[in-house]
Amino acid sequence: MPDPMLTTDLAGLPLRTPVILAAGTAGTLGEMADILDLSRVGALVTKSITPEPREGNAPWRVAPLKAGMLNAIGLANPGIDAFISHYAPKADAIPTTVIGSIAGFSIDDYRRVAAEMDAIESIPAVELNVSCPNVKHGVEIGADPTLLAELIREVRPLLTGTRLIVKLPPVTTGTPHTITDLARACIEPGEGATPAGPNARPGCDALSLCNTTPGMAIDVRTRKPKIGNGTGGLSGPAVHNTIVRLVHLTHTQIARDTNTPIVGIGGVMTWDDAAELILAGATAIEVGTALFANPAAPIKIAKGLKKWGTQQGVSNLSQLVGAIEG
Repeated sequence: MPDPMLTTDLAGLPLRTPVILAAGTAGTLGEMADILDLSRVGALVTKSITPEPREGNAPWRVAPLKAGMLNAIGLANPGIDAFISHYAPKADAIPTTVIGSIAGFSIDDYRRVAAEMDAIESIPAVELNVSCPNVKHGVEIGADPTLLAELIREVRPLLTGTRLIVKLPPVTTGTPHTITDLARACIEPGEGATPAGPNARPGCDALSLCNTTPGMAIDVRTRKPKIGNGTGGLSGPAVHNTIVRLVHLTHTQIARDTNTPIVGIGGVMTWDDAAELILAGATAIEVGTALFANPAAPIKIAKGLKKWGTQQGVSNLSQLVGAIEG
């Protein structure tokens, strides 16, 4: 029986709790079920799927750090054809909501995978991973509002029965664009956008904030990088407070006024980390690094959030979204 305190509406998508397993951390689909009761989490996001199979980067791909984890998996995945053949038929049996993750290196890549995902009835939402280098332009699609808006205009019409979530990179400083610029490109992609999907919006239905932060770790004894790719994505407690700020900025500057829910991602190790993101403006949160340390973390986080909600005197956690004071 769903707990009234924890039930969450994510752009019309009902979730049992606001706690979601981040892309790639639960396996390609539901392999985490071997050690975690998936019926007790709100949703899981699949591994990012590309048009063609990818072996990924050379090892080592993951390195534990003092304040988190560094990874450079390289989008290793079976490709959309194998995903449709071998994984999609199993999605119905997963005892929680399944969100498909889409990655690519061109708009055509995203279009192909999105069209295939839209045909899978048991996957009611997709999350676009837009932090991949664009082949044509040599930059991350998600770091350029113009490219991002073009991508949304192309993908949105293909998702006739599927909600569209866009996972943005953690833009802070050092770029000409702000996180709000990127969010606006997703929510309001401009002229030519065709409303589609369950919510009939021209842009995305929700935002995920944010993907990993670029980082590097060096073994001082060997003088070599700790991961084979040299650099990778930093996650865990080290990035948490940066993400709290980005969620708050996006919520107050555009998401609240456009009724666009945010999924907060970044260093959620305990319930109070999740609570911070909710107060900053997140409707739901994703857990990734914590799963590597403790696979039961999502259940413990949900329990803590329930207790917190009761202490705050609310009947549902949605009443605390963006409720920061001062």
